[in-house]
Amino acid sequence: MGYRILETEDIPAYLRERGHWDEAADPEVREVSDGNMNRVFLATSPAGTHSLAVKQALPWVRVAGPSWPMNPDRADAEARAYDQVAKVAPDKIPAIHGYDPENYALVMEDMSDLEVLRTLLNEGAAYGPNTSARVGEFVAQLSFATSDFGMPSAERKALIAASVSPELCKITEDVVLSEPYIEHEHNHWHEGVADLAAKFRADARLRTEVADLRHTFMTTAQALLHGDLHTGSIMVGDREGAPVVRVFDPEFSFVGPIGYDLGLYWANALVSEERAWALGSLSDHGDQLRLSWEAFETEFRRLWPTRVDTFFDDAYLDRFLRRVWTESVGYAGTEIIRRIIGFAHLTDLTTLPDPAPASRRALLLGRELIVRREELRDVTAVREAVASLG
Repeated sequence: MGYRILETEDIPAYLRERGHWDEAADPEVREVSDGNMNRVFLATSPAGTHSLAVKQALPWVRVAGPSWPMNPDRADAEARAYDQVAKVAPDKIPAIHGYDPENYALVMEDMSDLEVLRTLLNEGAAYGPNTSARVGEFVAQLSFATSDFGMPSAERKALIAASVSPELCKITEDVVLSEPYIEHEHNHWHEGVADLAAKFRADARLRTEVADLRHTFMTTAQALLHGDLHTGSIMVGDREGAPVVRVFDPEFSFVGPIGYDLGLYWANALVSEERAWALGSLSDHGDQLRLSWEAFETEFRRLWPTRVDTFFDDAYLDRFLRRVWTESVGYAGTEIIRRIIGFAHLTDLTTLPDPAPASRRALLLGRELIVRREELRDVTAVREAVASLG
């Protein structure tokens, strides 16, 4: 039949055609699309006993329409990422029931009983003791398994070839790692930070350091990444009395520097802290970088004895983890800056009564993380940088 854009009324027949729905009654379907890129539908049995989610990649950016075309084969990258994660961390992603490459559509577990982490944080909730640790473990498990430590060389080369994503990587290279530092139509900002936006564009040292991070992003193939790991791509909740953390939306997945995934998460955690600080609702926000890094490092070291190439010794592991830490700190800075003066701003800040003070603090922190990433050698140093903002 070829690629077709699914509408709400198409979903019952589509699920039956694909063998995902065998109940007598058709499901009730509603569209719940929320992100920038795709359409998402929830299909629920009339009795409420069975439900599925259907996610389809459109041939354009959803929030922009046909004026911003986008190859829907990004769904292939998402399906590959889920397949890899399912081998090593199936408890940290939604259950995938099937992928339809012809229509770039995934059928997966309905997670509507969970909440998007960003939404909860914006409403004043704490992270809780498990969320960031599970995220750190997720990055360690996926990155170790798909690195030269966890995967034979021939398989690794095949994974790299299959995971090349020029269009989506170009978006990151531009939107995150260059546009905020130049004049560009995508950039916009709150008037209260206009002076900092101009100052950053004129900051030669900052631009050079971002160029270094950009080149690392473009040339480093350490492991398969989620590629867009922020608090809006994590769902949390409780099931049967146990905490649940699910990472989703890995459509920007590609083989790149591990620090990029950690850095994105850290940036969002640090910005959520600025929001809580501004509202006087600070709780466990300041612990999240430490919890995620400790979990990442602990899990990566736990997996280290299983490495496929023992020429890499324990001393090299220490050096490798040091590099991951440093790059994570830098990428956290780039994500903070682009989310304030670049494209796709964070509701953590935009929904504040006055976004300017917290946005200014976050921008200044972002710059510190980029230009001083070699000096900020541990969690304590980063916390001191946060405290120095006043």
